[in-house]
Amino acid sequence: MEIIFGRNRKEQLEPVQATVTGKIPAWLQGTLLRNGPGMHTVGESKYNHWFDGLALLHSFSIRDGEVTYRSKYLRSDTYNANIEANRIVVSEFGTMAYPDPCKNIFAKAFSYLSHTIPDFTDNCLINIMKCGEDFYATTETNYIRKIDPQSLETLEKVDYRKYVAINLATAHPHYDKAGNVLNMGTSIVDKGKTKYVIFKIPATVPEAKRKGKSPWKHTEVFCSIPSRSLLSPSYYHSFGVTENFVVFLEQPFKLDILKMATAYVRGVSWASCMSFHREDKTYIHVIDQRTRKPVSTKFYTDPMVVFHHVNAYEEDGYILFDVIAYEDNSLYQLFYLANLNQDFGENSRLTSVPTLKRFAVPLHVDKNADVGSNLIKVASTRATALKEKDDQVYCQPEGLYEGLELPRINYSHNGKPYRYIFAAEVQWSPIPTKILKYDILTKSSLTWSEECCWPAEPLFVPTPGAKDEDDGKTDKEPACHSAGNHPSLKGTIGTPQGRRGQLGGLSTSKSPCWELSPAPADCSLLVPIASSRTSKTTLYNSLGELPELTES
Repeated sequence: MEIIFGRNRKEQLEPVQATVTGKIPAWLQGTLLRNGPGMHTVGESKYNHWFDGLALLHSFSIRDGEVTYRSKYLRSDTYNANIEANRIVVSEFGTMAYPDPCKNIFAKAFSYLSHTIPDFTDNCLINIMKCGEDFYATTETNYIRKIDPQSLETLEKVDYRKYVAINLATAHPHYDKAGNVLNMGTSIVDKGKTKYVIFKIPATVPEAKRKGKSPWKHTEVFCSIPSRSLLSPSYYHSFGVTENFVVFLEQPFKLDILKMATAYVRGVSWASCMSFHREDKTYIHVIDQRTRKPVSTKFYTDPMVVFHHVNAYEEDGYILFDVIAYEDNSLYQLFYLANLNQDFGENSRLTSVPTLKRFAVPLHVDKNADVGSNLIKVASTRATALKEKDDQVYCQPEGLYEGLELPRINYSHNGKPYRYIFAAEVQWSPIPTKILKYDILTKSSLTWSEECCWPAEPLFVPTPGAKDEDDGKTDKEPACHSAGNHPSLKGTIGTPQGRRGQLGGLSTSKSPCWELSPAPADCSLLVPIASSRTSKTTLYNSLGELPELTES
């Protein structure tokens, strides 16, 4: 796995033309932006965890049947400080940086003091967020970085704390019909309280209201949820939304704030201050977007770790929401480079397979219902919600599919009833080996794989005006194509399309963002692929041939 993880990647500053065999459909016009770690060694110092690496931005531009690629490191303050010092001087979550041994005792003492209340990194390597017409590289700290989607230049630095009282924020926001951004963050011991804050960033602000101020000044707190523990808030990577509600899981995968405050002096990373409490419950918070208040019923389920919400929607007085759940936190542990740079044997396997689970919660609880009775009466799921003596509701999920991660949907169905999930398939290793299309209605799937190839997170690009959720063309020809050597994942298998050739150093990336050109784009599944067959990139990152699919 060392061929993928832990090596430093070279930038491709000028666009390079890809060699395309076959034909890319004329309707696919736009730019695929990706973000992920690209540098894990600075001078003689090395990062410990894959999620610590310096952010490398990727751009795949598709115009008139041609594909060009470029990449550039995010010029964050973290990147600049590390490169200038020729070593890691800014701490990441899994790697604690320490002062230069040549510093005098007073400088060292100041470094220890300043890390007691840490100023987190702006190494924004997780996702790309669109806010209005602007694009931002994001991570899970209070910082995001504006970028130019064409040149990949790094622009201004935005500190959430100037506009909303949070210390951490998710890198997976949601967008409403107007393009406004809805996100969540954690406020740690602010005025004696630790809470989870839901906030909204407006897509646009009329000039009359701006009065020359930054549009970020109009960020508003939507709702606050008190943490069940002042000094041990829950870690969360994403959340769910329906048309009228927000779904947040307060899971027993927790941050120990006291340990984080003393991590520097104890010589440990912040990641070591996270722990899974399997004796605790997972609490399901449902927030009404209309009243901006949590519903009064207390819902909970068994202990679990969730990184990715898939979707949530309302049906006949119930909320159904789907997540990828683990029984422990082994996924995070396996992404330490010491584990990734070895063959996956018995000692480096996930101890919990990611499982697609569907939960159901009733929006109205009958107080006269018998204790122990199932409150879920909707026929579309086998999930249950059992009423308990103290009027709490114990939710038991329906297991849908094992071995699925990095889920994506047709985002026009976000918060609404939906049928299809596009994802990477994983089993006991955290490295995905297949691309998957899962049909929730029929409980069937289509998969694709190729020897020595590792797919990244897919991105579904729908056609405007499509009648069906996975429809790309009204003539029912296959229109859901993959990025580079990937299949059409529609029910009917089509003919080969275009494939993009080699483009530079091999790398992996995380969450993608698709920027449409003015021309409409039909349904397409864009999935970068890493291959070990060459030391150069075989990131087959555009539309690809359609090899044989396996139906399950």
